[in-house]
Amino acid sequence: MHLTLIDSVDFSIIQFPVTYEIPKSFYALNTFKSVTYTDDECSIIVPTGSIDTTNALAVDPEWFIIQITGVLDFSLVGILTQLADPLAENGISIFALSTYNTDYLLIKTKDKKQAVQVLSNCGHTFSNTL
Repeated sequence: MHLTLIDSVDFSIIQFPVTYEIPKSFYALNTFKSVTYTDDECSIIVPTGSIDTTNALAVDPEWFIIQITGVLDFSLVGILTQLADPLAENGISIFALSTYNTDYLLIKTKDKKQAVQVLSNCGHTFSNTL
């Protein structure tokens, strides 16, 4: 697979109460961002420091993103497994996120060099590499 690194900024995964209202500053961000509500929480992924975290339940910074380049058909199976399995075998934890078009892996910045090497060794190619 062809992968794209989104690593020009440091990202944070932030947990807020389920009642949290998305701030206007979130909508003004011109980079990768995500918000997910469940019955239990609101999870937000944004560049570190880009939104106020005063009311956050947890803040976990120092993540970068690997995007599967292109649009994936819903009938495809095993896409994330092809990336997650070799990373897990090498002790690299992921936070996976899917959108309508494609999938994203968030990986701790400290593991970036190893993650790129592991996936390259599996035959995956990268844009915007180290």
